[in-house]
Amino acid sequence: MAKDTVNKILEKLKKQEKEEGNLPLLLEFYKKLLQVQSGVRQRSGQPVLTLSNEIILKRLHNGQPLLRFSELGLDWPLVQDAFARVAAVFTGYPQLFGDIPEKMLKPGDGRLLTRKAAEAWFAGKEMPRKVHDGVGENLLQAVIQATMQPFLAACARELIGSVEQQSWRRRYCPICGGSPDISYLEKEHGARWLVCSRCDSEWLFQRLQCPYCGNQEQKTLAFFTDDKELYRLYVCEQCKCYLKAIDLRKVETEILLQLERFYTLDLDAQAREKGYSMYLKPVMGEDSSGLPL
Repeated sequence: MAKDTVNKILEKLKKQEKEEGNLPLLLEFYKKLLQVQSGVRQRSGQPVLTLSNEIILKRLHNGQPLLRFSELGLDWPLVQDAFARVAAVFTGYPQLFGDIPEKMLKPGDGRLLTRKAAEAWFAGKEMPRKVHDGVGENLLQAVIQATMQPFLAACARELIGSVEQQSWRRRYCPICGGSPDISYLEKEHGARWLVCSRCDSEWLFQRLQCPYCGNQEQKTLAFFTDDKELYRLYVCEQCKCYLKAIDLRKVETEILLQLERFYTLDLDAQAREKGYSMYLKPVMGEDSSGLPL
């Protein structure tokens, strides 16, 4: 997330807080989390990426995301410090996330996030037992994702310009391989763009295809919308997953997609009530595995 986007979100939340007297608990949490992530971003500086143009072109041609975990060039003490700070924000909201396990509250809890654990999260694999033991999987996944977001987003900003959008159109992020958690229809032509749940990269995708299982059978694809037709809830009957979308053709003011993730939580609730779920693990499919670098 770019610095100006962070500032716009914080300014909007500040204005909302002033007008309403206080923020809803989840937005208050997000505000504090965003401030921590912004501090991490400033401390980490610009990422040092060593991918050659040849490697970039080959990976994109083969349908492979550009980033490998080993290529992130992470300052590990900074990552562990970020993990501790992010965990502390989660700890402050037991109403939202439940009681945080004792092992995450101790000084130096950043050491819980080992390179092996972070790499397993990045690849969508099972966490090492030592890290996972006593900590709920959903909570651990959320804390790690919030920790890694500043680092992945910084890399994404450097690399997204290398992606030929018309050629990619795959179900996973061209930068980190993450799955989308929100989307939008662009103003000019109404084309659908997906937004990565991990690094915030945006990429062009088909309107009539499930971004999770790849289903293109129109009879099993649908969407629901609100009265103003601003928001959409795309659903797939094949995999029973859903994806939120915002129709930018219906708005005149600037939309901050990262903030809309929280403003549209009622859509998530509606989807779950209808029996759908959101798939948030990496969805790099058969067309990206086993290919040469």
